Amino acid sequence: MSAIHWFELPVDDISRACTFYGSVLNAELKPMDLTETMGTHIAMIPHEEGTGGMLVQGREQGYVPSVEGSLLYLAVKGDMDGALGRVEAGGGQVILPKTSLGDADPGFIAWINDTEGNRVGLYSKE
Repeated sequence: MSAIHWFELPVDDISRACTFYGSVLNAELKPMDLTETMGTHIAMIPHEEGTGGMLVQGREQGYVPSVEGSLLYLAVKGDMDGALGRVEAGGGQVILPKTSLGDADPGFIAWINDTEGNRVGLYSKE
């Protein structure tokens, strides 16, 4: 079992965040209104086996976007260059360009600031 089981990424605008992450990750994210039960709006980030997560809009419940603290890496389907182009086209900012992990791993990482005020890492094999 992975050391991390689940994550929740805070956002200020669930619709905007779904559009941004849907484009960057080549995935469909659908907002859901859980204000009656949890006081939040959420969107599941599609994933296969392993660690999963969701976007959560709910400042009143403590979900505040930040560029400080822990750094979460999301898997990119396809090449990193395409994903980074979609980050900038979608209103985000690339703060660490595509970087090889060298002998440690055959993949690449990058850091972005998303449209919600979060610093997020991206990981891709390409």
